[in-house]
Amino acid sequence: MKFTEEKLEKAFTELLASEDFPHHLGNSIVRSVEEVIIEEDLINYLLNKYASNQLTLTEAKSIVLQLKTLPSSDLYESNKTILQWLSDGFILKREDRNQKDIHIELIDYSEQNKNIYKFVNQLEIVGSEKRIPDGIIYINGLPLVVFEFKSAIREEATVFNAFEQLTKRYRRDIPELFKYNAFCVISDGVNNKAGSFFAPYDFYYAWRRVAGLAKDVDGINSMFTLMQGMLNQNRLRDIIRNFIYIPDTSKKNEKIVCRYPQYYAARAL
Repeated sequence: MKFTEEKLEKAFTELLASEDFPHHLGNSIVRSVEEVIIEEDLINYLLNKYASNQLTLTEAKSIVLQLKTLPSSDLYESNKTILQWLSDGFILKREDRNQKDIHIELIDYSEQNKNIYKFVNQLEIVGSEKRIPDGIIYINGLPLVVFEFKSAIREEATVFNAFEQLTKRYRRDIPELFKYNAFCVISDGVNNKAGSFFAPYDFYYAWRRVAGLAKDVDGINSMFTLMQGMLNQNRLRDIIRNFIYIPDTSKKNEKIVCRYPQYYAARAL
């Protein structure tokens, strides 16, 4: 079976819905076209999570501003900072200095999993040019996984073209989106790969197994193992928190996303 881009997008939308990522069309998201964060989601998440700490709306907005003011001109360093905040959290100094500082987590890693998940497709983003990524997974208003699809029907459109679209044209025109990026997914339906935004194409890798599955799979079946394996909500949170490595110092903008054998082996240990 070969997919058009439209059918491929629909397939991913349905599979992600089955993993509890509700679908939203880009034009339904309330924001200015230059914004890549869904501020309403992030503020609602923060106010709910830290209600017992009496987090104020002003404090929640200051966290949003803290994220937005990291420069997209130094994309690697800003992404490194945000990934560290996503993984480890950070300390918020209170508006009222008499109140105790709060350790802020941008993702709820508890078993309660009280996060706001969305899969948004066809979201228009205006930077130096207008670009429309095929799909984005948002957690608490943060665009953490970006998808780019290519049709397997058109011979001139390959999954490598999807990689180039993300890492060249989107990087040039809408770098703000990738400040928050955990990893990217590229697919033509048969080839389904994930990898770091900063990694060469050769380091993009299929997630060929779901926990408990007897053997690795390939081709169209790897679309299902990617969804049920890597993009399962609990596993995705675990990968973001524990399985993305960025060196303290790097001259080559290194960022390493785990492959499935490494993930399952580490978890088994």
